[in-house]
Amino acid sequence: MSRSSTLVLILLSLHSISFLEAHKGGFSVEIIHRDSSKSPLHRPTETQFQRVSNAVRRSINRVNHFNQNTPRANLTQNDAEYLLSYSVGTPPFHVYGIADTGSDIIWLQCKPCKPCYNQTSPMFDPSKSSTYRTLPYSSTTCKLVQDTTKDGDNCEYTISYGDGSQSQGDLSEEILTLDSTNGSSIQFPRTVIGCGRRNTVSYEGMGSGVVGLGRGPVSLISQLGSSIRGKFSYCLASTSNTSSRLNFGDAALVSGKGTVSTPIFSRGAVFYYLSLEAFSVGNKRIEFGSSSSESDGEGNIIIDSGTTLTLLPDDVYSKLESVVAHEVKLKRVKDPSNQLSLCFESSFHDLKAPVIMAHFRGADVKLNAVNTFVEMEERVVCLAFMSSKLTIFGNLAQINLLVGYDLEKKRVSFKPTHCTNQ
Repeated sequence: MSRSSTLVLILLSLHSISFLEAHKGGFSVEIIHRDSSKSPLHRPTETQFQRVSNAVRRSINRVNHFNQNTPRANLTQNDAEYLLSYSVGTPPFHVYGIADTGSDIIWLQCKPCKPCYNQTSPMFDPSKSSTYRTLPYSSTTCKLVQDTTKDGDNCEYTISYGDGSQSQGDLSEEILTLDSTNGSSIQFPRTVIGCGRRNTVSYEGMGSGVVGLGRGPVSLISQLGSSIRGKFSYCLASTSNTSSRLNFGDAALVSGKGTVSTPIFSRGAVFYYLSLEAFSVGNKRIEFGSSSSESDGEGNIIIDSGTTLTLLPDDVYSKLESVVAHEVKLKRVKDPSNQLSLCFESSFHDLKAPVIMAHFRGADVKLNAVNTFVEMEERVVCLAFMSSKLTIFGNLAQINLLVGYDLEKKRVSFKPTHCTNQ
């Protein structure tokens, strides 16, 4: 048995039987877009166009901050797209964390810390929780987590981001509580978290840390393990003021008419990789091939909930842009923010965008205008794709799709869904 499998079994044995019995049908939680009026990051003075431009900029920043040697997203609060409300400790202490498939740990800023980032909401003080416990350096969990060191007898984690920022602190166990959309609260005893004591990440505002949904051994998904049967899904609504859902276990099943599935490939410890074979626009097919070794072979694109745009190798993007430009019979204009390269003079409502098909291995996914274009300014719409050394299927492309991850069967499924009505 692998060390990761051993850790998962250890963690699962600590979850109560009552939880497993009570939630055999799975459960769902709310995730909110950072620009939602419900979000602690909401800026009421920003226009919708400013929010779109900022989201595009965050995509660019996020990719620029990838660490090429050990890929991890630079998941700063300023780059966050979706937030999860949860509680830690006894009594429960409420925080907001970035919910992201590009991170592999649950961590939050803890009191005392030095240095600390500017957190405007109250900070978790583990000394006031009766269920908080630091993990010893000798523990199995400590040995399995990347970049841990010894601090006295304690296990200290370090998570480093591509821009040189870090969070360091105590790898610990604590009760984590999620509020289900059915009104019940679900507690997960002895969840492994990072309690950040030295934080140089560029956070600002009410948010605190990250809830990792990636593939690492102490991500939320891995820790829930067989209690959710390795299944989670989300449905991202087309408007930022509408809450989206994150589903677990049987509530995360994606099936029925229109469902297509594609394999997940293992490349590295964090991200979910898919194989994208081609795009097609009408009868024009753009094969997904590149001289870059990162975009050849099995597992050539990351599916990521934290990046807004879809990012493609230079040659693929260039061909796709050319085909789309030929299909859209509108006047070309410049992006006022100078970020996107293919823009047209039109409102989003009047745009007659061609359907773009994403041909994953075994799964053809239809991308409509809401997945492929953004309105950057009044009567300026731009293609929401960009050339990049990294390849990412971003969250705009996933809007109004029920996206399900089945880690036992190693596949991702897509089903066209009106996510606003979920």
